[in-house]
Amino acid sequence: MATSTNEYPAKGYAATSPDSGLAPFSFTRRGLRHDDVLIDISHCGICHSDLHSARNDWGRSTYPVVPGHEIVGTVAAVGEGVTRHQIGDRVAIGCMVDSCMECRHCDADLEQYCQNGGMTGTYNGTDRRDGSPTYGGYSDRIVCREEFVLKVPAGLPMAEAAPLLCAGITTYSPLRTWKVGPGSKVAVAGLGGLGHMGVKLAAAMGAEVTVLSRSESKRADAEKLGAHAFLNTTDRVAMKAKTGYFDLVLNTIPVRHDVTPYLHLLRIDGVQVLVGVIDMLPEMHSGLLLGRKVLTGSGIGGLAQTQEMLDFCAEHGVLPEIETIPIQDVNHAYDRMEASDVKYRFVIDMASLG
Repeated sequence: MATSTNEYPAKGYAATSPDSGLAPFSFTRRGLRHDDVLIDISHCGICHSDLHSARNDWGRSTYPVVPGHEIVGTVAAVGEGVTRHQIGDRVAIGCMVDSCMECRHCDADLEQYCQNGGMTGTYNGTDRRDGSPTYGGYSDRIVCREEFVLKVPAGLPMAEAAPLLCAGITTYSPLRTWKVGPGSKVAVAGLGGLGHMGVKLAAAMGAEVTVLSRSESKRADAEKLGAHAFLNTTDRVAMKAKTGYFDLVLNTIPVRHDVTPYLHLLRIDGVQVLVGVIDMLPEMHSGLLLGRKVLTGSGIGGLAQTQEMLDFCAEHGVLPEIETIPIQDVNHAYDRMEASDVKYRFVIDMASLG
């Protein structure tokens, strides 16, 4: 498998330590392997995972970190063996850039759960073939194995398409896995970057959608986003009235919290899916699960399902609510994101790299 010796100079923004913030960073992308695609990045969404990785909140960052796994752009060059993409195609990369493609999970289109060393992350990962670090989409270009490059449908604007590569698929995947459709009763807990996509997607699938929030100020936004109802979780009477009502609770809350109240809302065989919190949960009385209620989690989707999601969003006009920023404002955007001062996703316009 030949590799081009023509490496590609790249520029972007990187964190060099937990407290460095993000600053301009020059580096090199590998030359094209036979199955690689070179992409000129037009936009990259900002995910809360980017902030956590840049600041080493999870204790596993390897510096320098070039964040970004909500990437869209245009194909600039292809390796000699590439068949899926052509120069000029509108394309996207999500949270992974490789997997073994041979294990039982990869064969089942679940590359995100690869059994041989896990998926290779778009950033802060290690290339499976040469051991080099992976750098993400806060940059002007990226090289990626062709199977992990997705098509951006013509109906999707590039800037709005970017957050779909993480926030979109993270909420789409559990809705599809648990067969949400017309007649389903879905509750979305939390109304942030993930939650607002959960509302839009579930509504587009034909479900009856209720937003769960302790903040009454979210009621108007919930309605604008397509929710059919709003349930204030601090209202005990209202919460009790919905006991056993929902088929699925999509829990997008990103911080440690008690999941018990949401289990009470589920019918028999109802499912609460955690997609936001990555932390230890408070103790829960296991008797709740004896009512045949399911508490589970979900990551992103596989490649086929992510392409399906992009096509679904194009067909149904499902777009995230975004605020576009120049890359020079990324540190301020992190501070605003941490303060929940964004409705609902930041997207970096890479033309600002100059």
